[in-house]
Amino acid sequence: MSYDVADLDEIDARGPGGTVRMVRKALGARAFGFNHFQFPPNHVGHEHDERESRHEEIFFCIKGSGVMRIDGEEVELREGRFVRVDPELRRCPVAGPDGMSFLVIGAPVDGAYEPPPWG
Repeated sequence: MSYDVADLDEIDARGPGGTVRMVRKALGARAFGFNHFQFPPNHVGHEHDERESRHEEIFFCIKGSGVMRIDGEEVELREGRFVRVDPELRRCPVAGPDGMSFLVIGAPVDGAYEPPPWG
């Protein structure tokens, strides 16, 4: 039995513009993936789907606001809102005029989670 602790401000910011902090990797979690994102105002995130990984993803808006583009539809993201997305759907988070801080949690819907080689 063990536990790990990580402070967000001590995890290196990575990705385009330093928008992502690899929290799962910092904690050594193995059961599911999760990362923290901090988008500046009007930042457009990475559009993608999770067909290959089969990951169901949950987005949780911590601070600020924006939208989640899901297969051409825009779903409002605001503080305290959770949005779940099936693996097959294209998704793209977009920050509003005040920026947005959010957490993404994911795991395969039909198998064991395998941490990706990049994080």
